[in-house]
Amino acid sequence: MAKVSRKRSAKAGLPPGTLVHIGERKTEQVRITVIDYDEANFQEKQVASIEECFEFKATPTVTWINIDGLHQVDIIDKLGRQFELHPLILEDILSTGQRPKFEDFESYAFIVLKMLSYNGEKYRVEAEQVSMVLGSNFVLSFQESIGDVFDQVRDRIRNSKGRIRKMGADYLVYSLMDAVVDNYFLILERFGERIEFMEEELVADPTEKTLGQIHNLKREMISLRKSVWPLREAISALERSESSLIKESTGVYLRDVYDHTIQVIDTVETFRDMVSGMLDIYLSSISNKMNAVMKVLTIIATIFIPLSFFAGVYGMNFRYMPGLEWRWSYYVFCLIMSVIGIGMLIWFRRKRWL
Repeated sequence: MAKVSRKRSAKAGLPPGTLVHIGERKTEQVRITVIDYDEANFQEKQVASIEECFEFKATPTVTWINIDGLHQVDIIDKLGRQFELHPLILEDILSTGQRPKFEDFESYAFIVLKMLSYNGEKYRVEAEQVSMVLGSNFVLSFQESIGDVFDQVRDRIRNSKGRIRKMGADYLVYSLMDAVVDNYFLILERFGERIEFMEEELVADPTEKTLGQIHNLKREMISLRKSVWPLREAISALERSESSLIKESTGVYLRDVYDHTIQVIDTVETFRDMVSGMLDIYLSSISNKMNAVMKVLTIIATIFIPLSFFAGVYGMNFRYMPGLEWRWSYYVFCLIMSVIGIGMLIWFRRKRWL
């Protein structure tokens, strides 16, 4: 967050639409891939320069141009000029701190969403901004790094599975958004497993490390909520849009994605409540442990109060005290204190204080 803030401050005072990459550089080389298809034809290739993509603009087929890596601003600028994108759109693409949203520009639509991945080594969720531009016969997608959740979409296009090769660019955008939302469920499953494990640990033996894990999990749930909640608004706006780019047949599928998003949000809210409850459980467990320790110490102190009294009385340095000259006085005194201590233990036992 500090790196993003420093880069954002470097842009202060510049004119609107100035192209500056704001965010972490997540890949060394920018990779540009093109998939062009219709019901009968298909071609896929990785191009070396952005100019090789320009020829697909005028084709009647559906073209998907995907760019992995945003640090080379000139590539984004050239692509935006060729497809007549507004400078503010290009600025939002390069600013990776955008919230999920949908904007309609009549001739094209702009969509921003967050693609999540789970880092099993660091036990945390990593978010990546995905920007998409929907045109009449093309889709432009921009990602921060190589690697995504769109492999199944690519396989369906390659193998002509389902209806994706028969539909237009709007259906392709739906498929990409659906892949992102479906991946949220996989992330939530990992969260659910962590929560169950931590609940068992809380009940069995909570430690300070457990408290740190709870706080980390709480922060991750807040971050996940920030990624999902605005997406609901974006999909709703896309579904209700009167743009000619969105066909009525695709609206049915967008409503399905919207329903999935609502399910994700409900699960996130449930997990947030559970994590908040885990903090209360931790505090209760620590309090119960402290009460148990104080209970034992109190019982020990209570037993030794009368014993200390007798020991204090017979420990006074008076010359004439009864029993001092008696041969068995020490043993009798120890026996009396033992009887008192055992009697108090039995009484505590009957009171169920032990």
